[in-house]
Amino acid sequence: MDIFATIQEMRPQFSPSEQRIADILQTQLEFAVGASISDLAERAEVSPPTVTRFCRRLGCQSFADFRVRLAKTAYVGVRYLNPEAKSTEPADVAEDVITKAQNALYMAHRSLEPEMLDRIADRIARAEMVYAFGSGGSSSMVASELQNRLFRLGTRVVACSDHDMQLMLTAAARTNDVLIGSSFSGRNESLVRCFNLAREAGISAIALTRADSPVAQAAEMAITIDLPEGDNIFRPTSSRFAYLAIVDVIASLVAYRNRRISTVTLRQIKQQLIEHRDGTDNSQIMGD
Repeated sequence: MDIFATIQEMRPQFSPSEQRIADILQTQLEFAVGASISDLAERAEVSPPTVTRFCRRLGCQSFADFRVRLAKTAYVGVRYLNPEAKSTEPADVAEDVITKAQNALYMAHRSLEPEMLDRIADRIARAEMVYAFGSGGSSSMVASELQNRLFRLGTRVVACSDHDMQLMLTAAARTNDVLIGSSFSGRNESLVRCFNLAREAGISAIALTRADSPVAQAAEMAITIDLPEGDNIFRPTSSRFAYLAIVDVIASLVAYRNRRISTVTLRQIKQQLIEHRDGTDNSQIMGD
């Protein structure tokens, strides 16, 4: 149970005394987490029985139960209770988002290891099959983008975001295949399991993830991405721009290694687009 979501939903029904307790919880969370029932009652200028009734109204069995649930909710972070004030003017929002994206690309560029990129691109270029794994909103997008970038170069590739299917695909993979997995947190236990299974079978496992994370440690090769996101909980993560840029770098290196087959496959795809979409306009991008 998210206590603060319940408080927000029930607030119109609260008495003045309950409103004061709710205000303390939302503005003085650190105090509230460690306060006794007497401390909280005194600060809210109510009686201890009023605090007990308030706790039960929120669905807690007692004040002790309330404190446990409050601590769990507080662990998420104060910034999700009282978000940092930001300008909502369109120009300011645009500057915040785009500047952070530029910073993410710049920092990722500076941290890249050319030798690691070379090893990864070489292994993918020689793979019979590439399995791109990622779960969750951002990593599943990265897996799909790996498929989108590599198939047009003549690479046999499939993307998967389902944990069970990832495990089955890994079990069915062969030694000349490659697993490449994305995890922004580095804590995807299912991906770690797949990587461990792959390495036991002699299959290359490549990670795009945080440094020194369980996913990075389970991989044979890793491109690590550690970028600060700031405290604005409403701005989408900027790290995904870095991940997508790295996918493009890997795809370009694979294309150069497999130049002959990449050229043929790209030409065949372009031919179909010209015949069925673009006509004589050869300036259009390859795919929508």
